[in-house]
Amino acid sequence: MAQLKLERVYKRYVNSDKSFFKKAKQNDYAVENLSFTCYDGEFVGILGPSGCGKTTTLRMIAGLEEITGGDIYIGETRINNLLPKDRNIGLAFEDYALYPPLTVYENLAFNMRAKNRSDSEIKRAIDYVAPLLKVEELLRMKPPALSGGQKQRVNIARAIVRRPGLLLLDEPLSHLDGKMRQQLRHEIKRMHHEIKCTTIIVTHDQMEAMSLSDRIVIMKDGNLQQMGEPIEVYDNPANEFVAGFIGEPPMNLLSSVISRADGAFLFTFPESELRVEVPKRYYDALSDGQRVTLGVRPVDVVVAKTPTKGSSVPIAIYENLGDERRVSVRVGDSLLNMTTSEDVWYERGEMVQLEFKAEKTHLFDPETGNRIVSRKEGS
Repeated sequence: MAQLKLERVYKRYVNSDKSFFKKAKQNDYAVENLSFTCYDGEFVGILGPSGCGKTTTLRMIAGLEEITGGDIYIGETRINNLLPKDRNIGLAFEDYALYPPLTVYENLAFNMRAKNRSDSEIKRAIDYVAPLLKVEELLRMKPPALSGGQKQRVNIARAIVRRPGLLLLDEPLSHLDGKMRQQLRHEIKRMHHEIKCTTIIVTHDQMEAMSLSDRIVIMKDGNLQQMGEPIEVYDNPANEFVAGFIGEPPMNLLSSVISRADGAFLFTFPESELRVEVPKRYYDALSDGQRVTLGVRPVDVVVAKTPTKGSSVPIAIYENLGDERRVSVRVGDSLLNMTTSEDVWYERGEMVQLEFKAEKTHLFDPETGNRIVSRKEGS
């Protein structure tokens, strides 16, 4: 195992293309001032949308991309100038990159043979790894005869067969169908508990990151947005981007203006009659007429069972998905989505009153996108 540390890491691609269609911004950083630590034996997910810099970060750790600035350490060793082969890293790519003429056994043995390991040592290593990834029945087969899920198992097995100090997984499940992704997620988690190897997975799938990772690094436009345990980033998002990116369905984010009436604060919404009481814990951070973005997850808005002080709104969309029901109402130009496991039915246009779970609401500054906290929360 090994601890990984990134300190103020930068990566810039210089666009030398002089054609008419070159990008307007040539020298933007793909990764900018990125710092985080992955502890011994920890499973960390790097999560973000396409183009956020997560794969570039992984490639810099692996030594496949040169670092523009900053430092990367594995243990106490600064690895900026180490060749990939000297970093004791296992890497499983998004595409399987298996050798078609070789059997699965020979694919797993290839790197170890290049290191002049003995046949008995290679066999012991493969005999240990093959059951972990359930590829023991595939050892005599060749890659063209394997399914996508089998190829990915072999790909990951090949990365860990020589027992690296650090395992890097680059979108390993992106080519698989939904059922196979779920199955392989479970196997990757089980494998990690078995070998206790420090592991980093790069993914754009927040479900993947939430289910596999001990902690998640969330990136946008090359910058770190938040790092924390899955439940931490879900319950306490640092900004509007994290709030909207984590969770399925995503968090509702509604533009609101604070209104004071009879000593109480209310959330009001442009072009909507909906009024929602502001939780008292926010009072010391708000003022009459202040603009905010209200964030609330679909599971934390319910149709009120008893009359509330809020206004009635019509049902816009009702969906019965079997295990859950999704209900949407229109708030100005936005849809406010709700999910419930209760066996309920609503007609389009039916008038309902809403109840927000006060302790589960979030406020964000519409200018910066950062979370607004009360003085008590900030202390």
